[in-house]
Amino acid sequence: MPDVVIVGAGIAGLAAAYELSRQNVTCVVLERATRPGGVIFSEGVDGFTIDGGPDSLLVQKPAGIALCEELGLGARLVATKPPRLAYVLRSGTLHALPAASVLGIPTRVRPFLGSRLFSWPGKLRMGAELFVPRRHDDADESIGRFMTRRFGREATTYIAEPLLAGIHAGDVDRLSMRALFPQFVEAEREHGSLLRAFRIRQSAIRNPQSAIRDGVFRSLPGGLSEMVRALVQSLPSGTVQTGAGVTKIAHRLSAIGPQASAESPSGFLVERSSGAPIETRAVILATPAFVTSALTRDYDADLSRACGETPYASSAAIVLAFERRAVRHPLNGSGFVVPRVEGTGLLAVSWLSSKWPGRAPDDRVLLRAFVGGARDPRALERSDGEMAAHTLSSLAPLLGIAGQPLLSRVYRWERANAQHEVGHLARLAAIERMTTSHPGLYLTGSGFRGTGIPDCIADGRATARAAAEWVTRASGQGARG
Repeated sequence: MPDVVIVGAGIAGLAAAYELSRQNVTCVVLERATRPGGVIFSEGVDGFTIDGGPDSLLVQKPAGIALCEELGLGARLVATKPPRLAYVLRSGTLHALPAASVLGIPTRVRPFLGSRLFSWPGKLRMGAELFVPRRHDDADESIGRFMTRRFGREATTYIAEPLLAGIHAGDVDRLSMRALFPQFVEAEREHGSLLRAFRIRQSAIRNPQSAIRDGVFRSLPGGLSEMVRALVQSLPSGTVQTGAGVTKIAHRLSAIGPQASAESPSGFLVERSSGAPIETRAVILATPAFVTSALTRDYDADLSRACGETPYASSAAIVLAFERRAVRHPLNGSGFVVPRVEGTGLLAVSWLSSKWPGRAPDDRVLLRAFVGGARDPRALERSDGEMAAHTLSSLAPLLGIAGQPLLSRVYRWERANAQHEVGHLARLAAIERMTTSHPGLYLTGSGFRGTGIPDCIADGRATARAAAEWVTRASGQGARG
């Protein structure tokens, strides 16, 4: 009997398994899909290295970098290629984000004033953020409302909507600022102004020897699937089982009789779609919130209902490759985001061959576009061919593309983007209170506390440490009994 059963082999579940292994706690990871990694998926095709899902780790959130170093991948981490420019599409023209911006918020005056991304009235309104009174209550607020209140509508249209909400493929007027960008809320509370706060913070870290000079993102030469493979290989053989669906979880009472209470270390039965149920002392559900809801429906109806209230969005990544001479744009940067008002049907575009070293042969260009999300919930109803054709027609005039792609790939991510909307933190607190009445049951993953790979890694490992502590206590109680 394994000490812990982990349901779900996305990055949170794998990180939990890795941490349990370090704690000398036995576990098994059950994954319904045919491969581990969840939304992390990389492949090599015709000399190109493609990430179909996320392609980077954020340096400023160290859990991902630290895990790579522990796995022996530290020396393989690569930074983005210079120049590290990102663009925003406005009125059919690509405008670079002002230098020294932090998630679009300027920290230096001159680059901001020289930018053509914003109109002069927009710049004046953004500059007036210094004089906007701070909020004194703790009520949750959407990203759109927060940014409009502090910086004005133009900043919301060209920064908050395509960049801050776009990261999560969500609706700027529904996503929670407190849940997704708590540093913005803290900056307002502490300094009364984001412009003031970010300038202070940038001045404090402006060190020519700092690693930030190499950019704030890292990846691996073979894509982030390298990290997934290293994680699986670091675990005892047979720990990660793919094609292993789970149908529900239930209390295991047979060891101590039918009168067992919720406080007793009775453990769990994990029922599978095929094969006998697995007995275990603890369960970590590292599944999307809607899957967690289904698995707990017969176990705790209230918990199931609360988990099921987290909405999800679907998106797709369309990857196109061309001969370099077929694309007139210099592609000097990492790519661009697209505001809703531009009406292109695109969320963002990455210039993968310019962003990362070694992703394409020298005489080739590799591009990746994103569609769908809350902005276009029906996007994935189109065929792969229709999505690729629409993407090409949108990109051709912007980047000066001539001819057809050498390669075309579409990666569909159905209900893969958890939407931490206004009220998410209150619901999460309620879910956490409910789980305390079920000792040995733990929840992790992007539907709850993690919003990116480093966050999911950190939460998965923290969850595993809590589960390991419970297993130790439960084993001791069992021995005394």
